[in-house]
Amino acid sequence: MEEQSVDTVEGGGGGGQCIKEEEEDNENLTEMAAPDAEEDEDEDEETLPHSEILDIFEEGLARLVQDPLLCDLPIQVTLEEVNSQIALEYGQAMTVKVLKADGEIMPIVVVQNATVLDLKKAICRFMELKQQREGGVKHISWRYVWRTYHLVFQGEKLEDDKMRLKDYGIRNRDEVTFMKRLRKK
Repeated sequence: MEEQSVDTVEGGGGGGQCIKEEEEDNENLTEMAAPDAEEDEDEDEETLPHSEILDIFEEGLARLVQDPLLCDLPIQVTLEEVNSQIALEYGQAMTVKVLKADGEIMPIVVVQNATVLDLKKAICRFMELKQQREGGVKHISWRYVWRTYHLVFQGEKLEDDKMRLKDYGIRNRDEVTFMKRLRKK
């Protein structure tokens, strides 16, 4: 084959023939290798139904959550919760304990430089995940909640959504409470 290519190139004018011959050889090699590749793929690939893959993933995740670093997380943990817990461990996030009117304390994880709005969004997400796990109330009108309640830290209302929690003096493990707004007449 190499001799033909050299002859064709030296002869001049027949360069197209050389390229065609190389393309044909490449195609033949590909065809010869293709049946073996298909057989290997069939042997290597084991198809599992989605439900079985999900079960395998959840089992692995349950083992991962048994790690001392992640032991506070629920069994049906989300990636967001794992990342939050890791950020807490590295000091990149803080836990704000939010006290509801019924006395329940919600441990809300937010980044160190979070704003009041970030805290509100984290509270919404916490409640959403809690409802999914416990099968509670279907829908909460957060618009109503934020119109009816203030978040309060040491007697000061957290009214400015753009203000950082640090600026209010909120640190890791501090407690913020829901306080009912008074109606203005």
